[in-house]
Order: sequence, then C-alpha cells, then structure tokens
Amino acid sequence: MSESTEGLLNEGQRARLMRVVLDAMELPGVAMLARPLYRHLFRRPARADNFYYGVFGSHDEAQRAAQALSTSRLPATYDLAEAARKYRAQLQQVRSCDYAAMFWLERALAEGARKIFDLGGHIGLAYYGFGRYLDLPRGTDWCVHDVPQVMRAGREWARDHDLRGALHFADDPAQADGSDLLISSGALQYLDYSLPQLLQRLRRPPRHVLFNLTPLHPTRGYFTLQNLRIAICPYRVEGIPQLLAAMRELGYIERDHWSLHERQLHVPFHPGHGIDRYYGFYFTRESDGSGE
Repeated sequence: MSESTEGLLNEGQRARLMRVVLDAMELPGVAMLARPLYRHLFRRPARADNFYYGVFGSHDEAQRAAQALSTSRLPATYDLAEAARKYRAQLQQVRSCDYAAMFWLERALAEGARKIFDLGGHIGLAYYGFGRYLDLPRGTDWCVHDVPQVMRAGREWARDHDLRGALHFADDPAQADGSDLLISSGALQYLDYSLPQLLQRLRRPPRHVLFNLTPLHPTRGYFTLQNLRIAICPYRVEGIPQLLAAMRELGYIERDHWSLHERQLHVPFHPGHGIDRYYGFYFTRESDGSGE
C-alpha cells in the first residue's frame, strides 16, 4: 500500500484494508514468505494503536524484542514528550467504555473512599473526564502514577486546569500503599509488573480495586509488542483464571466484571492468542485481608 493510496483513505478504511492484508498474509503457503514483510511493516509508525507483533514469555523478553525492532522514529519506550499529548480529547468527555468504571467509582466514593491511586492515569484523564460527571466529595485526594515525561506534563497541565486542587503525581507505584481505591484504565497491559505483584508489595493495600479496558485471555497469559504510532512497547495479556486466582489469594472478592467488545487484539501468525473483547473488573477487600 503506497503512501499516496493511504492518503486517500480514512482511518477506519485503512484499518479494514490492513486487516484484509494481514488475513491474506496468514493464509497457508503464504505465511512463511509474509512474516518478514509483516516485520518490516511493524517497524513503521502505525495508523492505529492496534498493531501487534510476536508472542513472548516475559516482559524482559518482549522488551529485548522491542529494542531489536525499534528505530529512530519508533523507540522502545513510552516515556516520551509526545506520549503526554495523546488522548487529550478524553479530558473533555467520557467514552462509552468508561461508564461501568465510573459507576463503581461513584459507589466507592459513596462508601467513603477518598484516597484514589490512579495507576497509569496519564496526565489525569480519569480525574478530569470523570470529574465532569461525578461530584468528587470534599477531601478527595487523587494521585496519578505514570512515566516521568507524562507526569511532568500532567503537573504543568494541573497548574492551570485543576480547579479542585485534588490532583497530584507519584513517582513510585508503591505510593498506592494506604489508598482507599486503586483505579487503572487501559494501562495495566503496559506495566513491567502485574497488578497482583504490586498489591502484594503494599503493607496497606486498597480496599477497592477497579480496572478497565484491559486485554485478558480466557485461558493463558503472554506478552506481545504493540506499535503505538510513536513507540514499540511490550504489551501484557493476562490469563483470566490466573488473575482471578492471584486476586483471591490477596483477599479480594470479585464484585463485578464487564466486557468491552469494541476492542479486540489479533497477533498475526499466532493462532489462539487473539482476544475478541477487553474487560473491566471491580474487586473489594476487607481491611484485614479476610475477605467479605
């Protein structure tokens, strides 16, 4: 597909055309020849954030592969000034996929949650976006952890836009210790540790855990690489049974889960690893860890 042809197509048309091309590449007898071509295409800035490559057993293995594929235009890190400019539209609106998470956040606030730890919260997307629809109670403390350059931009943005004065940023995810609620939307897949691993490190884990827009496989976990248009990064897909077992061991009870069919994941040349939906989950835990 030439650059001139791409210029005549909108983003949806390009995505559909690319899927047709990928399906053709995976046909028997074609795949062996097509793999090097796909690798070459993957190293170019993508037109959408749903371009994946390879299957790996660990974050370290995926990171080494990302570094091998990276270029000057696509570094193997998301810690970029350009990353802080992504998703600005979400500061002014709530997406349809966010409503279930916003519902449970409102319930947790009604039960007295005031210290919110937003893991991978960018410049405060949920804080600003949800705050347009929720009346955050007096005393709410909203803390965001993300990569350094994104948090730097978040602090600068907050000087002029955080009218409540409730938003701040944490350099260490362990600062989630003592929070009432941990929330994460579309970020767990980019971490070099899993959510249960973080919770296990905390002396006082949050009673409420709420995550959304997360890729989960029905049976198994793995890593792949995602072309984010501005970077190539490891991408975690957890197995649902393993995740739920780990949360139960930490004393958490599943209160709700929901499916987000608007997002799918397809890893070319790796049948059985795709997922046809993303997920959200809400858990609660008694403060003494005994469960409910």
